[in-house]
Amino acid sequence: MVNLDDLTGGLIVSCQAFPREPLYGGDTMVKLAVAAEQGGACAIRANSPEIIREIKAKVAVPVFGIYKLLPENYDKVRDVIITPNLDAAKAIAEAGADIIAVDCTLRQGRTKEDIIRLIHSYQECIDVPIMGEVSTLEEGCIVEEAGCQIISTTIAGYTPYSRHLEGPDYELVKELCAHTNLYVNAEGRISTPEQAKKAIECGAWTVTVGSAITRPKIITQRFISGMRG
Repeated sequence: MVNLDDLTGGLIVSCQAFPREPLYGGDTMVKLAVAAEQGGACAIRANSPEIIREIKAKVAVPVFGIYKLLPENYDKVRDVIITPNLDAAKAIAEAGADIIAVDCTLRQGRTKEDIIRLIHSYQECIDVPIMGEVSTLEEGCIVEEAGCQIISTTIAGYTPYSRHLEGPDYELVKELCAHTNLYVNAEGRISTPEQAKKAIECGAWTVTVGSAITRPKIITQRFISGMRG
């Protein structure tokens, strides 16, 4: 079992790619994870049982596991895709995930009772910490009531009713730290070391960065946009 206090103030690096992206595939994600560990990452975030299993075989740091199940006509603002059911959670737990991240937003007509019931079903079957991923303080309070130890701002700005910001939602980090007793992971649109540092200063337990480190296509696009702006 991971000692969560050991990760305090650390950087979690998300090693993911979508189908049709140049880096998609397990071997590339493993290499990115190893490079992130060598660079000092306190943990890795990875998607799917196969890739989690391969990364676990190569790194010593904890792995935050997710299992994204994308519908055919995926709408990132409306669809629940991050470990959305118990079968998905079991699959990544069996692959060796040390912590399992779950979408705990109130989208698609889900209620507070639905979220609590979902988390309880995971906790009954899986012997690793569950991290509730939310977009608002209300959802964060639901996650705490359900008995999670960890919460993440991953989905802030990706639900119709949350704040839509160009950069990180520092206000949500502060709200979650002030109104819950959970370990708060700051994630979402964190693109620079300065932004990561600010998230820690706002009270975050850890910071997760993905695209700004592990997705060269997006990094390149950002450079070009900045050069032309």
